[in-house]
Amino acid sequence: MEENKLLVKDFWNNASCGEELYLKGDNEKQAFINQSNKRYELEPYIIDFAEFAEAKGKKVLEIGVGLGADHQKFAETGADLFGIDLTERAIMNTKNRLNLFGLNTNLSIGDAEKLHFEDNIFDIVYSWGVIHHSPNTERAIEEILRVLKKGGKAKIMIYHKYSFVGYMLWLRYALFGFKPFTKLNEIYSKYLESPGTKAYTTKEAYQMFSKFSSVQISTVLTHGDLLTSQAGQRHSGSILTLARKLFPVQLIKKMFPTHGLFMLISAVK
Repeated sequence: MEENKLLVKDFWNNASCGEELYLKGDNEKQAFINQSNKRYELEPYIIDFAEFAEAKGKKVLEIGVGLGADHQKFAETGADLFGIDLTERAIMNTKNRLNLFGLNTNLSIGDAEKLHFEDNIFDIVYSWGVIHHSPNTERAIEEILRVLKKGGKAKIMIYHKYSFVGYMLWLRYALFGFKPFTKLNEIYSKYLESPGTKAYTTKEAYQMFSKFSSVQISTVLTHGDLLTSQAGQRHSGSILTLARKLFPVQLIKKMFPTHGLFMLISAVK
């Protein structure tokens, strides 16, 4: 595995996204319930976007299972469910989670750029906030297309370049760091989550998904863009605490509704 991918794996293997916030105490089942509740409170648009109920009886692959909240939703609908993750930790957490709730899935360590599945076998491929961490995101998209059946649907979230998360990181690390010519791509790569993280314009996303028969893309303002939560694995401090109190949330919602970090992509093969 190339060096960049090892850096990504090591970052997420250290702690699956949100693990340090929720998986505490003796009651693991309740901890997973609490994590799901908080996830969908902070990111309610996941429910409509993922269309979990439509997965009943369909063959579904989730790329990047994380702590397994979305994976559990698919399992609860009765999907013929498969999941991969680059990290052993995520597979362990998700396997434990579904066992606790008596749910079935097929989990394995896997690389989004080299899916270990045959061509044309999945009705749905779902991935929330994962493939922008892969060194070769375009290759991951090609693999998603390959394993989907004709007429199958990809439901993918990747990061949007022109977001308030990006702007705030640029202020902190470029402008206030006396490096005003630093580009947003470098900011995302160095300072947002795992090393090499990428964010894309909608034009770039349409191009990456151009081999699909139809593509719909939208962006949403997140709790990170609006500073309405404490979420985030790398950023904290008194300046950020003050910013949360002063941030013009309603103005941003009204004036800049498309400048959110999450880009939601629905594509049909």
